[in-house]
Formats: sequence, C-alpha cells, structure tokens
Amino acid sequence: MVEYILFGDKNTYKDYKLLIQSLSISAAEQKEELVEIPGMDGSLDFSESLTGYAVFQKRTISISLAKRKNKSCLYEYSQIQNDLHGKTMKIVLSDEPNFFYYGKIKVKDYDKYAILHTIDIECDVEPYKYDLYASNEDWLWDTFSFIDGIINETKDLKVDGNLEVVIYGRRKRVVPKINCENELQLIFNGQTYNLPSGTSYSPDIEICEGENVLKFVGNGKVTIEYRGGSL
Repeated sequence: MVEYILFGDKNTYKDYKLLIQSLSISAAEQKEELVEIPGMDGSLDFSESLTGYAVFQKRTISISLAKRKNKSCLYEYSQIQNDLHGKTMKIVLSDEPNFFYYGKIKVKDYDKYAILHTIDIECDVEPYKYDLYASNEDWLWDTFSFIDGIINETKDLKVDGNLEVVIYGRRKRVVPKINCENELQLIFNGQTYNLPSGTSYSPDIEICEGENVLKFVGNGKVTIEYRGGSL
C-alpha cells in the first residue's frame, strides 16, 4: 500500500499524486519552570506545581512530498497552497489511521528548477495525537488498531437505578462532556456529583491514563464524550 497523509479531506497520494519522501515528528518537549537559587546545587523545578503533571510544548511535523516534474507543477503547487497553507486542520498518517494530529499547515518555498517536483510542508501541531473517534461516535473496524486501539462506547447508555461505566484513558487528561436525559448523580473517585439534564462538564471529573470508573445513579440515558490523546 502506498503511504499517504490526510490533511482534512485531502489525500496526498489520491488528490495530488505525491509520494512521501521524508517525514519527521519532533519530540514533545515538557514546559519547564526552573528557578535558580544562589548557593544551592541545581535548581528548583516548578514545572508541575500548577497541574501536578507534565504539560508539553507544541510539536513540529516536517514533510517532504515529491513526484516527477510535469508542465502543471506550478499550478499543482498553487492548488496545494490554496487547499492547505495557513489552515488549521486534522492530519492523519496512513501508518496510524486511528489517530489524528491537529494544527496549522505551512506550505514552504517551491524550487521550480529542482530535479523532482518537491513540496515541503511544516505542521505546527498540538503535543498529543488524538483518537480518530470519540467515545460517543461510531468507529470502524477498518481503522482500528489491535496494537494500541482502545474501544470506549459511551453513547446513549441506559441508567436504570445505577450503572457503572469504565473508560480506558490515554496519557492526556481530559474533562469529558456528559449529556443526561434526566438529572443524575455521578460517583467518581469517591466524590458524588449532581448532574443536570442536558450537557455539562466539571473540571473535577477528569479522565486519566488507565481505568476510570464512573458510577451513575438515577434513571434515564447518559452519553459521555471522551476523546483520548497519546504522545
């Protein structure tokens, strides 16, 4: 299978007939807050003082696409600029079809006299790659990975007295949206929350990496919207 990249709904191979010549993804660098104290060995690290966990800088995806030159190369370069340049969108790599990166696209300079028709693209993306499907969306076996795929099905769950829901979280901590048909109670990490009818979210209800157990009490349907993020 020919490797490709999806920029939104544009496929680098099907739409532009371009092959991936090179692709690199920078590491997620932690945001650090270091304080130097005179007379003290080393420094004080306050990087996790506000959150209690590591947060990261944006990452860069550098891509070089190429094909044999033809008379319409400048037109194709202009077309790609119109489609992608300066836009913020989902980016899906064919090697990881169940994840997407999200960020701004920059189409770089074009060399008319290069041997190949080459287009270099730089993407300024968020540090995490996200599950292609959220827990309340229908997912497809075609893109599911048996290596690192996670299935969380949390749409229109029926609460009849009580219901225990387990969500398997990824590295990124996420506050989920919860939509209740009727007022419900939620027990999470030993705390009880009163949920109104309709959509709501609370910063105290945070899905973390690993197994998260949510216990609902009451009657009615509930939908939880959670999208995992991995480095």
